[in-house]
Amino acid sequence: MELAIYADGAARGNPGPGSWAFLITLDGRVLYEGYGVLGRTTNNVAEYNAIINGMKKARAYGKGTLTVFSDSLLAINQLNGSWKVKKDHLRPLHEEVVSLTSGYERVKFVHVPRSTPLIQRVDALANKALDDEGS
Repeated sequence: MELAIYADGAARGNPGPGSWAFLITLDGRVLYEGYGVLGRTTNNVAEYNAIINGMKKARAYGKGTLTVFSDSLLAINQLNGSWKVKKDHLRPLHEEVVSLTSGYERVKFVHVPRSTPLIQRVDALANKALDDEGS
């Protein structure tokens, strides 16, 4: 069984009104979509929140292997340990993601291009959250 999260965050203005969105798939089939708003924030904070919210929800679907896909080069490289977390406001978010990996047999963080169809889908959801709020 291949459990995966596709996550994306958005901030209009960076900083500006922010949102997050994710979807969870199992063996390529979409099980769940979620999205929400954050208020005024940066794009990187929104990206981390998308991953965090996705990982929290994914716990309901199993504890085997989880792959998290995102177009955020910063978040993925920080979560893979390739880049240091230099910004103080990102440290607690990074730590929360790391803590959410416990209990899984294996968690992989994979950078994918923005053109990936399911990333485009969560990008549209993140923008819908902002549009629904009138941001």
